[in-house]
Amino acid sequence: MRGDYRQNHDPIATAVRPAAPAPLDGPPLRVAVIGDSGAIPPSLRDAARAVGAALARQGAVVLTGGRDGVMAAVCQGAWEAGGLTVGILPGDDPRESNAWLHVPLTTGLGMEWRSMVLIHAADSVVMMGGGNGTLGELSAAYLNGRPVVILAGSGGWSDRIRQVLVEGRYLDGRRTVAIEFATTPEQAAGRAVALARQFRQRHFPGPARWRGLGEAGGGAGDVVTPA
Repeated sequence: MRGDYRQNHDPIATAVRPAAPAPLDGPPLRVAVIGDSGAIPPSLRDAARAVGAALARQGAVVLTGGRDGVMAAVCQGAWEAGGLTVGILPGDDPRESNAWLHVPLTTGLGMEWRSMVLIHAADSVVMMGGGNGTLGELSAAYLNGRPVVILAGSGGWSDRIRQVLVEGRYLDGRRTVAIEFATTPEQAAGRAVALARQFRQRHFPGPARWRGLGEAGGGAGDVVTPA
């Protein structure tokens, strides 16, 4: 069934590509979406698909953990809207991926460290629903300075976290990066793209620095935040 879907629904060949956003001096923006795995209610599935579609229409690369639940629904929405979907998988088997992934990246790192790769690969994060694993990814995003937009009303930690935030915006008194809330999938996606652009311009401005000379030639940089 999955193979048939990939064969008969090639988004590169059939989708109408969204209008390109304002150009960036560098790679496209990358937005990670985190949330519940496994079986999810129809309302959350529909919201996740809407987030994926809205991100794709704004030209963002959609990153997820690559498997089921919110991850699959987001990828489906982005795929159907003509976007690019990338899944950061915990194991070595690309067959673990959902049916709407263009690029399944196997890490062999397990769930916890896979999540760290997902966060570091993103310019911003959208959170929907979520249990303990999603809560850990939220903490990782905060520690590493990635802006997060939470879809209010999506259940799980997305609805409980506001009660424990410092000043309604931060995970602790260091105020590393503000956590924002959105009321609709489209609003969450739009704000995540705007924050991703701000993040990129703040931390990695200008054209790509890689010139084949390694780190001594001005290679990779990191976002440095307090531990």
